[in-house]
Amino acid sequence: MSFDPSRDYPLGTSRPDLISTLGGIPLDELELHDDRVVAAELRATPETLRLQAEVARAAGRPQLANNLLRAAELAPLPDETVLAVYTALRPRRSTAADLEALAAQLEGRQAPETAAFVREAAQVYAERGLLAG
Repeated sequence: MSFDPSRDYPLGTSRPDLISTLGGIPLDELELHDDRVVAAELRATPETLRLQAEVARAAGRPQLANNLLRAAELAPLPDETVLAVYTALRPRRSTAADLEALAAQLEGRQAPETAAFVREAAQVYAERGLLAG
């Protein structure tokens, strides 16, 4: 059965066969009392986030879809990297060069949508005087 984003929402109820943990435990087999289930197993996987993005796009919510795609790119990265991106994007925390370096780093880590977002933020920050001095 193929995935239909306009019909298969919510995924956990309609298509649990498409959802699994980072370690590969299928949603139907997930039990919190299972010794295999550690905190990391409960994080959203990039695959699930991409499916949710398709659902959002099919529902006419392109901004949410784009956010979910960026989340899918960031999900496999270490928490420290995600926090560094968040911190760098705070107003007056980064120079244009800092943000460009961050975008290049993200591209190197297979996060092109997030890199484009950082570059867009750099442009907007420059226009609004929000870059670090």
